[in-house]
Order: sequence, then C-alpha cells, then structure tokens
Amino acid sequence: MADFNQFAVSDEENAEIKKLTLEVEADTDNFDAWEKLIHACEAQEGGLNRNSSPQALATLRDVYDRFLLKFPLLFGYWKKYADLEFNISGPESAEMIYERGCASVTNCVDLWASYCSFKMETTHTPQLVRELFERAATCVGLDFLAHPFWDKYIEYEERQEAQDKIFSILQRVIYIPMHQYARYFERFRQLAHSRPIQELVSAEDLARFRAEVESEAAAYGGMARPELEVERDIRAKIDSMYYEIFQRTQDETTKRWTYESEVKRPYFHVTELENSQVTNWRKYLDFEEGEGDFARITFLYERSVITCALYDEFWFRYARWMSAQPGKEEEVRHIYMRAATLFVPVSRPGIRLQFAYFEESCGRIGVAREIHEAVLMQLPDSVEAIVSWANLERRQSGIDAAIQVYKAQIDAPHVNIFTKAVLVTRWATLLWKVKGSVDEARTVFAKNVQWYADSRHFWETWLGFELEQPTNLELESQHAERIKHIFDELMAKSRISAAAKKELCLTYLGYLQDRGDKDAMKQFLTIDREIYGPSSLSVLDKPVFKENGAPRGLMDEATRLKAESRYPTYYEYYQEEPESSAQGTAPFQ
Repeated sequence: MADFNQFAVSDEENAEIKKLTLEVEADTDNFDAWEKLIHACEAQEGGLNRNSSPQALATLRDVYDRFLLKFPLLFGYWKKYADLEFNISGPESAEMIYERGCASVTNCVDLWASYCSFKMETTHTPQLVRELFERAATCVGLDFLAHPFWDKYIEYEERQEAQDKIFSILQRVIYIPMHQYARYFERFRQLAHSRPIQELVSAEDLARFRAEVESEAAAYGGMARPELEVERDIRAKIDSMYYEIFQRTQDETTKRWTYESEVKRPYFHVTELENSQVTNWRKYLDFEEGEGDFARITFLYERSVITCALYDEFWFRYARWMSAQPGKEEEVRHIYMRAATLFVPVSRPGIRLQFAYFEESCGRIGVAREIHEAVLMQLPDSVEAIVSWANLERRQSGIDAAIQVYKAQIDAPHVNIFTKAVLVTRWATLLWKVKGSVDEARTVFAKNVQWYADSRHFWETWLGFELEQPTNLELESQHAERIKHIFDELMAKSRISAAAKKELCLTYLGYLQDRGDKDAMKQFLTIDREIYGPSSLSVLDKPVFKENGAPRGLMDEATRLKAESRYPTYYEYYQEEPESSAQGTAPFQ
C-alpha cells in the first residue's frame, strides 16, 4: 500500500482514509467498508481530476485495484474506474481498465456494451472498433438480454452507413433466442427485400430454390419466364425459409423464458441469493444440458458462475460437466483455477482440493502438492486439507510418506491442539486400517493421550478403535482390560465436558451389558451411580487425584489447596505437569 503520510491531502482526509483502510484490512470481506473507502478516496481534494495531486491519484488507483482484485465481478466498478481514468489520464488508460474488467467478467453485456461505446467514441479506425465488437459478440452475443450490445453494434454500422454489415449482423441475430428477437427479425425481413438475392442465402440454397421454381413452372407446362418473376418466386421461398427460422427462434425463446423470467439478479453481488434463485439456476442448467448445444450450455454455465460465484456447487458442477466433454482438459483446469484463485472463499476448501485431485489425475503431482500447501497457508487448522494431503502422499509414495505429513502438521506450532488431536486419530487409523498394524495404532493412542485429553474426538476414536478389534473366548478378557483402561484414562485424564463424558460412559456401560463377565454388573452400577447419580454422588467436574496412574477419588482439602496455589486452573495443572507413565507417579503426593 501507498504511504498515506506523503499524500498531499488534508489531515482530516488522510486520517479518514487511514481509518477506513484499517477497517478493510481487518475484514477484507466487508463490502460496506470497501465502499466507504472508495468514496473517501474519490472525494479527496474536493473531487479528483487530471489536475489532482499524483499522491491523491495513486491513493485512488491503489484502492480500486485492491477492491477489484477482491471483487472482480462487480462490473459497475470497472466501468466507474474506466470513466475516472478517462477523465484523469485519457483514453489509453481507460482502455486498459476496460480490458481488465472484460477479462474478469467475460460475459457481462453491460460492461462489453460500455467498452464498445467507449471505443466508438475514441477510435477512428473502423477495423479496430469492429474487432472489439466481434470479441464482445463471442463473449455475450448469446445472452438472453444481449440486445443492448447488438443495438450498439448495429448503431455503429449505421454511423458507417454500412448496410451490408447491418444485414450481416441481423442475419446472425435472428437465430439467437433472446428477449427482443421479434424486432430484429422484422428489421431483417425489411432489409432482405432490398438486398441482392445472392446475399440472402448460400449458393447451394440459391441453386436449390431456383431449381424448385423452374421445376414448378415446368409442371404447369409454362413457357420460359422472365428473370424478375423467377427471382420473385425465389425470394418468396427464401422468405418462407426465414419465417421457419423465426418460428424456431420463437419456440426456443419461449422455452427459456420459463427460467429467464425467474432470474431476479443476473449479476454478481456479495449478498446471498434467495433459495428460489439458486434452484432456478439449477433447473435452467438441467434444461440447457438436455438441449445438447455445447455453446449454449457453456454460455449458461458462465452466466451461472458469475451470479452464483460464491456458491461452490456451481463451480463443481461446471467442472464436472466440462470434464465429461472430450478433449477439454485445459478448459476444466481453467474453471478450477478461476474458482480457487478468485471466487470461492478459501474458508470452503473443497473446490481447491478437487482441483488438486484433478491435477493428480493428470499426472501433475507437484501441482497437486502445491495446491494443498497453498490452502494450508491460509487455513493451517484445516483437517480436511491435511488429511487430503496425507492421502495424496499415501497414493503416490506410500504409507510412510502419509505419516510424515501427519507428523509434520502435529509438530507445527501454528496448528491448534484440537486439530492435532484429530490428526493423531487419523494417523492411528492409517496404521490400523491401511498398514494393518493394530499394535502400532494402539501405541499412537497411548503415547498421545496426555497431550490431547481435551479432545472428545480423540477419546471417541480411541474407544471405537478398541471396540472394533476382533476377539474370541481366549482374548475376551484381554480385550475387556483394554476397554477398561481407556475408561479409566478417560476419567483420570480427560478434560472434556461432563455431558461429553456421560455420553462416552454410555458406550462403556453398553459394552459391560453386552460383553461383560459375571462381575460386570458391579462395575456397571458403580459407574451408573457415580456418573448419572445425584450431584452429591457424582464424580464429574471434580478434581481427581491420581495415585500410581489410577483414580483414587476426590482430592483431600490439603492436596486441593496445594494444587490451586500453584495452578489457577486444572487445565494448567495437566498441561505443565503431565503424569509420568513410566514411573506411575503424580505430582502433589
């Protein structure tokens, strides 16, 4: 960012811009804060123009550039920026802004129409203007509301008095289902009467119509007819052919009107769409895919991912549909890149991980790794991204490579402890279910319990792991000891809520009922009394003093006071003085 202290603006303006800039930097998704900052920059020195100070202009450009990098689909701001640049620096600078804007919002009719109008007024070389119009036609010509663009194109050719080019434009437009199709057809029909017959249809169609006219005349035994009469009959057939085209266009327009009439916001905005709008886009895409026209389907997808840019389901759908078309790998990559780098918030990493899977499937393993790394730079605690990366390494380099990913993230200081607890359980599950080593998985759980006692997920996964181990009559007692050990550890070391403990204890009570030995009900009733009994009997949420690694009951008053004098909370007690499992000793003995 520019240095505000060097700006030749008033102290009051400078302070306001600084204040608003801090608000934007604190929350870059705050659209209202951005708007206020833009307005403050535009209002510098009483309104900016080509005579404004370089510092004030630099401030304005810096804010616009950052804003449009954040919200590139807001076409109105591109037009506004281009107008400002035209007033400040002239047509060359404005044209650069238009180019950037049209590259960002490729299917925006209004922006392309504005750009073409700007080009009409500032460029005196018809070929350059027509090249821009043709680029725009490729991008927005199929839009249901493309009439402002086509009107502008026709207006330009009228200025050039190029009737042949006007007719050529209309000859393209009458095939397009759009809102004002009828008036274009009427004008086309009027012009067709005055155009040479050779311009109306291809040479093959013209020859066919001539042969039909001559054949019909011969059937009635007629003599040779004047060329004007023959041409009149040929024109009638051509007119009939174009009327059939009009009827097809009318039918196609009517089909799409069902969906177009429900589109209440055809442009992008940061506010959410109504559910009915999202549903309508889904149905519209279903319809267009059913029609089977690749160009129209692609165009509608491009429209949908502008209006619904923040809804990753449309990016997923677009990429999946495009990947089903033969030879479209690069197009699929471009869809993922746009979604991942510009539109879908990184807080929802799913589309980025799908991008990584796509690159992996194309053999670009290094790119897939880089995508995972980029996600984790922004979301260091994303379990989904870390697990996805570990699985990538497992597929490509084996289980040890996957474990290294887990270890690196568990050791990383910027990853929070609850995420690490989940990663430990995924590591253990990998050893168990992929490597087939139950003992190694059990060791991972046992060695990490002291660090992740705050995680309910850790306890649930550890308990579930042991419950799923196969047993028989000979091994059942050993299996029961392991389950009881987890329960004892849960009661002695866990710092999860009382409600969570009660739910986990229900699992253990169910185990005692279903698989306990002849003395199991004694333990069942003791746990039932101490966990689910009245508060005078409950051991939950009360400090437990461990002796030789096992719960001994409530701390006596002297021990409790000794603990509280050194540790304000029991969380700190456990964090700073974890029990030594090797010696089986506890502090405060």
